[in-house]
Amino acid sequence: MLGIAVRKLVTLPSSTLGLVCDLLEKLSDEEWVVSTKRFLRKENPWEAITAPDFRVWKTIKLGTHKDVECLKSAITDAGFRIGDWASDIMGKPAFTVAREEIEIELFTATVAELGFKGNTRYDVICTRICELGYKLCPAEVGPQLRRQHTDQPINEWLVIAMEAIAYSDGYLCVFYVAHDDEGLWLNTGYGSPDGLLDPRGRFVFVRRK
Repeated sequence: MLGIAVRKLVTLPSSTLGLVCDLLEKLSDEEWVVSTKRFLRKENPWEAITAPDFRVWKTIKLGTHKDVECLKSAITDAGFRIGDWASDIMGKPAFTVAREEIEIELFTATVAELGFKGNTRYDVICTRICELGYKLCPAEVGPQLRRQHTDQPINEWLVIAMEAIAYSDGYLCVFYVAHDDEGLWLNTGYGSPDGLLDPRGRFVFVRRK
């Protein structure tokens, strides 16, 4: 695929090639990435999106444990449960813990509150979060939220907006923090870009610095 793209590029008129190179350079800026995605969805990329007044929902700490195994033990020792897939992706290189203890402010919103009326793709939801001036969570937020969200109400499911991590069978996963009839869980799901989320689904994300 890359070879085909390169061959097509070298056949473009110099004026068009210049525009392509200019765009590629600008795509190093996150705001240009967001605007380009809106353009590809046939939306006006420069039309301002009114950001809802999301307030800080919870402040948690990252980097409280020196490694993944210590973090897992802290979760289970406190009486919480870790699903097999959640445990699996915590062992992947893409999952890291902060080297120093830091505090991070979390925000939440349902798919509907993010502006979608029907079932919506996971990648589209993540793009909207970025469009509104927020960003995806570090992966460590999932396990740390499970450990620190001790008073989670029954039937609450919180999907962590994050870069998906591949489970051992290749399926893309993101964390969710839930309280159901079987207890308080750290588990996974919803990570495929084209996976559909119900408008009632609630996401957790952070503010862009």
